[in-house]
Amino acid sequence: MTSRTETVEAFAPAKINLCLHVGEKRGDGFHDIESLAVFAQVGDMLTFTPSNMLTLELDGPFAAGLDAGEDNLVLRAAGALAAHCGQRAAAAIKLTKNLPVASGIGGGSSDAAATLRGLVRLWGLDVSWSELRAIAATLGSDVPVCVESHAAWMEGRGERLTPAGALPEMAMVLVNPGVSVSTAEVFGALSGRRGTGNVDHAARIQSHSGMLDFLKATTNDLEVPARSIAPVIAEVLDELARMPGVEFRRMSGSGATCFALFEDDSAAELAAIALSHSHPHWWVQATKVAS
Repeated sequence: MTSRTETVEAFAPAKINLCLHVGEKRGDGFHDIESLAVFAQVGDMLTFTPSNMLTLELDGPFAAGLDAGEDNLVLRAAGALAAHCGQRAAAAIKLTKNLPVASGIGGGSSDAAATLRGLVRLWGLDVSWSELRAIAATLGSDVPVCVESHAAWMEGRGERLTPAGALPEMAMVLVNPGVSVSTAEVFGALSGRRGTGNVDHAARIQSHSGMLDFLKATTNDLEVPARSIAPVIAEVLDELARMPGVEFRRMSGSGATCFALFEDDSAAELAAIALSHSHPHWWVQATKVAS
């Protein structure tokens, strides 16, 4: 890009780990993983406007769970991009936080990636996707896949990405029971695991039935330890299993958000209404997921 824009908006969609297999702990302290990540049509929104300094304003239903200090991933992403490009880190950023914090759906990572995309436009930078992914990898394991926010296989600690291609559009309900789960604590409680190297990236998952067959043959290795830390996750999964039209349910990431796939949009919307009524303190969203 060569021209600057006065105001830029960037959407930060929820990242869903449809499956997540964990390998052994590496020498750098990370675990090797393999995961199929997709993105929902629900997420946070960021707005960027010119300024002579770098500021962050928080609003939205989950803003209270965040700190706007220098450790915020949005500000760290802005600083990393500026340093990479020799650009002064100056912008007024507003984050409308619609996704629960520390919930296993990559909210903070997606916010950081959206910040990279938004500031490239605001500052009129000429930066490639590969450069943005490299910057993203310095911010967190989940940030690179969120840069382009397309369905992808994640490997390594999450930074090695392979496009998943066209996937079927899926009706989905997301549920978070209002608890935050520490990713480090979940990994610390991990005992049994499937391990990596078990997923066929050429699996026939382009059809609805093919996707369901694929998912039933996979796991989320972090679900068992997460349920031991936050037993309410089991309640969420049980509630989702009882909804008419549900075809599959699982926890995403390190929790505590769970997802369920439904036979159609109507079934997903009715399930979301029913769950919102029976559990008014849960965060419940009917959405869609596509590549």
